Amino acid sequence: MKRTLIILKPDAVQRRLMGRIIQRFEDKGLVVAGVKLMRVSRELAQRHYAVHESKPFYPSLIDYITSGPVLVMVLAGDRCIDIARTLMGKTFGYEADPGTIRGDFGASRSFNLVHGSDSPESAAFEIPLYFSEEELMEYTPAGGRWVFPADEV
Repeated sequence: MKRTLIILKPDAVQRRLMGRIIQRFEDKGLVVAGVKLMRVSRELAQRHYAVHESKPFYPSLIDYITSGPVLVMVLAGDRCIDIARTLMGKTFGYEADPGTIRGDFGASRSFNLVHGSDSPESAAFEIPLYFSEEELMEYTPAGGRWVFPADEV
């Protein structure tokens, strides 16, 4: 089963949106394979966002992700990266379509509520930063075949 990393950022946690955001992913049929509430250290943030190190927004990105608790989770399911990114919406809340997480809950350029892996390669790099393989579960929800039919996988 394919996996993606999702981080509900400090603004989502502080605004008490965790349950509502997780529900959207589950409603779409994705499975929560692992979850933890944590504080991201500066060192972990720098490893995670190393690809952005030369960009002007890098220092504020590190400050933002380390500013408070985050909820980190791994979601699983066929096409989970594409599904999660569609549910999240465009990066900036004021540009995101209504019905998306950022479109419904965000209005900021700086606080964008949620991070999601943007490719299988990113997911393969990001997931082990936060989870060991032993912390991740594989299971098929009872109604799973009604979400992802075997002939479409």
